[in-house]
Amino acid sequence: MTSDTSSPKATYAAAGVSIAAGEATVERLKPLAHRAGRPEVLGGLGGFAGLFKLRLDRWTEPVLAVSTDGVGTKIAVAQAMDVHDTIGIDLVAMVVDDLVVCGAEPLLLQDYIAVGKVIPERIAAVVSGIAEGCVQAGCALLGGETAEHPGLMADGVYDVSATGVGVVEVDSVLGSERVRPGDVVIGMDSTGLHSNGYSLARHVLLEIARMPLEGHVEEFGRTLGEELLEPTRIYAKDCLALAAEADVRTFAHVTGGGLTGNVARVIPNGLTAILERGTWTPAPVFALIAHRGRVEREEMEKTFNMGVGMVAVVSADDADRALAVLTARHVPAWILGEVSATGDGDERAVLRGEHPRF
Repeated sequence: MTSDTSSPKATYAAAGVSIAAGEATVERLKPLAHRAGRPEVLGGLGGFAGLFKLRLDRWTEPVLAVSTDGVGTKIAVAQAMDVHDTIGIDLVAMVVDDLVVCGAEPLLLQDYIAVGKVIPERIAAVVSGIAEGCVQAGCALLGGETAEHPGLMADGVYDVSATGVGVVEVDSVLGSERVRPGDVVIGMDSTGLHSNGYSLARHVLLEIARMPLEGHVEEFGRTLGEELLEPTRIYAKDCLALAAEADVRTFAHVTGGGLTGNVARVIPNGLTAILERGTWTPAPVFALIAHRGRVEREEMEKTFNMGVGMVAVVSADDADRALAVLTARHVPAWILGEVSATGDGDERAVLRGEHPRF
């Protein structure tokens, strides 16, 4: 077999992968990972695996909790606006707020970023958001992976995911088995859409209504793009503080599937969480989507959080204490409903009534 010596030699860089850009990116990320650290982290960024020393003196019978997630098509808004320093907060929130549902303290997180072309400045912006999210959650950013996929993804396109690990004492695991009739359901305010329902939101607002991302929206007091990129609230530390000071039965992180879909996951057979729409008013972004897309209420409520990002189920005797704890931590919260032994058919969570001014 002969080769054409006049043709250029193939290289990894010519195929679209820049090792030099990858190395430059790692150097940019090291101080970000250091900022989002914990004393248990051993070594630094750049090894083949992240090391975390589990302090067994703190735990009698520890149980590890693990969660993996991404942020969905909210990334398309970030890329369209060329704003990349908040999407990482969304990523952390989606992972750690799932961990805390069972009472687990988030310990560490590792990210995975797939890109069409490594642009060190852009990756650093994304990871700066991840580091900020880890600081808010109290967990360590233990490393991750940035993978360049030329030919599979366009140059300006990227996607992110992360896996987090938490720990909880075996006798402190929260869940549906703790829920009792008469328990009170407390809602915690979301900061908007969070990271769910963006395929429908983008379809309605950008395609049907043809609203520009840079256009000012009076109801929001800012541009549509700024509203859609509002970072997801991270509830992890607030939920852990609440569990330490009140009789919490369980939490429910309101993501895909909406309020009733996620609350139902933590209510046992034979009980129903009866939730009252009249206890809160969804933010204007939800009304805008419903109006511009003629989206029916049932579709809205199974797609979006509708203004409730996290739910706590607490004993009735501790409801006031729970609200006081959340208020002191600057988390808007209110009594959303209660757990009933009678329920409504076989449904574990139902919404009743009407939203004021929606």
